[in-house]
Formats: sequence, C-alpha cells, structure tokens
Amino acid sequence: MSDPTREQRLGEAFVTLADSLVAGYDVVELMHYLVDVSVELLDAAAAGLVLADGRDRLDVLASTSERAQLLEILQIRTGRGPCLECYRTGRAVSIPDIAAEAIRWPQFAPLAAEQGFKSVHAVPMRLRDSTIGALNLFRSQPGELAEADRRAAQALADVATIGILQQRATQDSSDVNENLEIALNSRVAIEQAKGIVAQQGSMNMDAAFATLRRYAVQQKIPLTTLAQQLVRQERTADDIVTTLGSSASSG
Repeated sequence: MSDPTREQRLGEAFVTLADSLVAGYDVVELMHYLVDVSVELLDAAAAGLVLADGRDRLDVLASTSERAQLLEILQIRTGRGPCLECYRTGRAVSIPDIAAEAIRWPQFAPLAAEQGFKSVHAVPMRLRDSTIGALNLFRSQPGELAEADRRAAQALADVATIGILQQRATQDSSDVNENLEIALNSRVAIEQAKGIVAQQGSMNMDAAFATLRRYAVQQKIPLTTLAQQLVRQERTADDIVTTLGSSASSG
C-alpha cells in the first residue's frame, strides 16, 4: 500500500521543481534541492548529482554529504564507476551489491564500503538523445531499489533535465557554456564557504553546509550569494552561527 504522505510530498517536490524552472532558477540550488528531496523521499542514505558542461566534461554539482561527494569525485577522476556508466550509456544502472564489483571497479568499490554504502542506483538525466548528467542514490543496505522508488527517481531527474535543456535551447552555445561555468564556479564558492564555517564553527563539512543553507533560507539570500559574501569576507562565519543560535534561543 502506498504512503499518502509520501505521495503528497512527491507531488509537492514536482511542483517545486516545475515552479523553479518556470520562474528562473539557480542551477546549483535546484540540483541541491533535487538530491535532498531524493534522500528524503526515496530509499537512499545519500545522493549525488553529476552534470556535463557544453564540452561533455562532468563535474559534481550537488551532493547530500561529503561521503557521496567523495565517491562522485573519484569516479570522475578515474573515469570508472556506476554513475559514469549511467551517464555514458544514458541508461539506469543498478548495483545491488557494490562489494561484488571490486574487480570491475577496484577503486570505487572499496571506497564505497569505507564510506558505509552497500548498493547504488543511478538514473540518467536524459531527454531523448541528450544525456546531461546522472542522479545517483547511495544506499546503506545491499539490494535493489524498489520499483516505485526507481520510477520516482527517474521522474524527478526528468523534470530537472527538461528545464535545463529548455534553457540551453533558448541560448547559443557560448551562453550555455558561460552559465554552466558560473554554476561550477558557484559550487567552488560554496565549497570554500563550507570550509570557512567548518573551521570557525568547529564543525564538520556536512554540518557547515546545513548551517549555510539554514541561514540562507532564514535571511532569504541565495545560497550562492551567501557563499560568495563569505569568501569575499563581506560576511563572517561568526555572524552566521551567532544569528542562527539567537534564532534558536528565541524560538
């Protein structure tokens, strides 16, 4: 029997994605929303997303944890792994037992085990003949992803894909490459900001990212803008942590 609350949340997620695409959007924030809602609503412990630029170069654009990001980076650097295979073939890749793939992926499999992941399911961000990336769900237990979750993961990825491809279709190639470069630079700024908050707030990187996002939502500031302000020292990590602490106390 389906969970009505889960179905409702999935419906809300599709509306949120569609609204973001219609109203104009920050690619980095949209991709972070996509991985977050995938972990919230599907049977996954973590999620990551890789996106290709106009020159077919992949980069990690969003992840729900440092553990997932580490695995995505490893696959891009080595050119091997289930998420890379999903992107190259344009087909979903399901690995119910990562440990059994140690010979096939001698670097990915042991690192996945070290990070606590036992299985992975990757779905392509694809529309007809165009594959622009992959959404990857990492699971802490072995086994196949349930069919309902498979369909939901692909549908979420499809909505985001359509929006990105529609944006690309209305721009010339130089504009597309420029916008993707901006998105990738935004991700770099976010990584730097995470490091600043982690160091100043004596917390790990996942907690630092959660702090940044919470503050951005509270202050109604785009995440990328907040990150750039921190990097340029226009805002301090102490201000962010203190503000959130005061809000929690007053709440």
